[in-house]
Amino acid sequence: MHNPYSIITVGIIAFVLILLLLIFFRFVPIGLWVTAYFSGAKVSIGNLIGMRLRRVRPADIVQPLIKATKAGLSLTTDQLEAHHLAGGNINLVIDALIAAQRANIDLEFEQAAAIDLAGRDVFEAVQVSVNPKVIETPVIAGVAMNGIEVQAKAKVTVRANIERLVGGAGEETIIARVGEGIVTTVGSSQTHSVVLENPDAISQTILRKGLDSGTAFEILSIDIADVDVGRNIGAKLQADQAIADKNVAQAKAEERRAFAVAEEQEMLAEVQRMRAKVVESEAEVPLAMAQALKEGSLGVMDYYRMQNIQSDSQMRQAIAQDDGDPSNDSK
Repeated sequence: MHNPYSIITVGIIAFVLILLLLIFFRFVPIGLWVTAYFSGAKVSIGNLIGMRLRRVRPADIVQPLIKATKAGLSLTTDQLEAHHLAGGNINLVIDALIAAQRANIDLEFEQAAAIDLAGRDVFEAVQVSVNPKVIETPVIAGVAMNGIEVQAKAKVTVRANIERLVGGAGEETIIARVGEGIVTTVGSSQTHSVVLENPDAISQTILRKGLDSGTAFEILSIDIADVDVGRNIGAKLQADQAIADKNVAQAKAEERRAFAVAEEQEMLAEVQRMRAKVVESEAEVPLAMAQALKEGSLGVMDYYRMQNIQSDSQMRQAIAQDDGDPSNDSK
């Protein structure tokens, strides 16, 4: 008979072994390791266990590594895992490296990873480096020396510069610089007809300025797609200036009129004050004459002679008014 204690011991050991095997196969993706082994990718069981401990999905590292190995790239799991932990897109970097290798472009993994971490699409950059891209600018207006506005639209053919992708300016800078070149070229032209007759002068002027310096692109060509005549800015500015001058003149005239009215009002007020003083003085004349009669410094005959003179003066004034009134002649 079998010893029951030995049977229990064997059962416990078998259970523990099965449990350990389940944990091992759950913790270590053996299928992924087998795939990597037969693909030529160097991945050890220890690497897979380390990825699990670092909370990295082994498939996110091993599958791009397999793709890179099959493409002939020599990469390690440590490089891919470091880029993954830094927040990079491993698949995009691997695709960019494979495309660069096929296109004979010198692109290292560290450089591609730096471009990816900088926020640029490294795979698209490699594609643009192989197949140049056309950037179309919006309609840009410039004013020639004769005051006529010229509206132009340009198409800029650019190729990505891998060396300047990190820290280089983007498409917005290219568009802004091309727009500046168009405005400068049109503004330095004597007439708008010169620009219309030779729009290629705009492209030549812009290309000579080296507008791609400090950008992530290399400008291959600049083609003026459309040139139109806009508004007569010079005439509009002259009209606006004439209106402004008229308003200034009107304001000055109104100021002079207000000053004249104020002076007239001041003179009228002064006349009123003088009349008031005259009336006040005339009111004191009878009192002064009475005082003179009382004191004997003025005789009665003198008083009557003065009255006669005043009556004679009033009569002469009345006759003069009648002679100067045209209505008296008709009568």
